[in-house]
Amino acid sequence: MDLVKVIESENLKNTWPEVEIGDYVKAHLKIKEGSRERIQIFEGYVIARKGSGLSETMTIRRISYGVGVERILPVNSPKIDKIEVVRKGRVRRAKLYYLRERQGKAARVREKL
Repeated sequence: MDLVKVIESENLKNTWPEVEIGDYVKAHLKIKEGSRERIQIFEGYVIARKGSGLSETMTIRRISYGVGVERILPVNSPKIDKIEVVRKGRVRRAKLYYLRERQGKAARVREKL
């Protein structure tokens, strides 16, 4: 039991800024195409965080050409180059799944000042 925690703690990444629910973030992801590797930015609202330790994930949602796109990213994944917080969100919920039914201005999250 203790050995699992030791190995898990070696692989944890604590380099990201404090990303909370409702924040608008830019996730810089490493994309491998053949032999080349490039960085692609996926930006949107953090609508959920689940789990703890190595298995912790966060769900990022954005609207792309009128269609909602969600991506579930493991927080400690080596594919994430960096995460930038663009805006801090002011929310009163732990999960923002209600944003899936909203469109346009109703799908905005208030900014924390």
